[in-house]
Amino acid sequence: MKKSTAALIAIIGSLIVFSIKFIAFFISNSVALLSDALESIVNILASGMMFLSIYISEKPADDTHNYGHQKVEDISSAFEGIFIIAAAILIVNAAAGRLFVPVELLEVNLAIAISALATGINAGISILLTRTAKASGSAALEGDAKHLLSDVISTVGIWIGLVIVQVTGWQIMDALLAFVVAILIARMGIGLILHSLQRLMDQSCVEDEAAILSVLEEHKSSYIEFHDLKTRRQGNVVLAEIHLTVQDTMSVRMAHDIIDQIEEALKREADHIRLTVHIDPETELQPSTNE
Repeated sequence: MKKSTAALIAIIGSLIVFSIKFIAFFISNSVALLSDALESIVNILASGMMFLSIYISEKPADDTHNYGHQKVEDISSAFEGIFIIAAAILIVNAAAGRLFVPVELLEVNLAIAISALATGINAGISILLTRTAKASGSAALEGDAKHLLSDVISTVGIWIGLVIVQVTGWQIMDALLAFVVAILIARMGIGLILHSLQRLMDQSCVEDEAAILSVLEEHKSSYIEFHDLKTRRQGNVVLAEIHLTVQDTMSVRMAHDIIDQIEEALKREADHIRLTVHIDPETELQPSTNE
């Protein structure tokens, strides 16, 4: 599935889920379910930003963005984390007023049944976004998938709490549960922000470096040694560079052919890696250089 299609489904789904969750709050008068509905508003905004970031990221490279526009997805993912934390703050604000002044709950069983419908939709969209993110390497889709997953987890927690309220009659549990939900989703939001910032700061791609090393091992008879392997992620593409040391007497044509062989082998192994090779002559090889 195309990234833009998955993003559009997420927007439509978020609008439907919000409507259903608000109905659940309206018939139950539960602040926990109200907090759940408020989080869905944030989901709508987040999905809209995700759709916009994917639209921008799919634009081809141009004169001012030679490597493309994929990093906008990492920015979007970071904002997803901020939105998740904002949802947590909204939940705390809604629960604070009822902490010391509990309000009697109404049709809780019916509300939970209605909320379950919304949660099922969220879970389905989260699975769809996760699969599409893995297939495309989209950070924006990954962020929105985790956002929706946090919504699913928090809603299930709310159901458990409402059942406890019904069994024990402790109305204060409704507000206390909302606080617990807020802490859980805030934690997920912080994690998403940190993950996005690591990618924006060009964190090395360890797994992809292993693929490059494997290909180099297969062609080790063609060169003397390699050094300065560097990698960074650009959207769903990994940009890599390396220095390859060859004999001084090797012709430019032969060195070029070796690079072509390595690049073709790497393309078969990991098509998303773009490797740039710098050729060094043997006379520049430092004795302390380690392969």
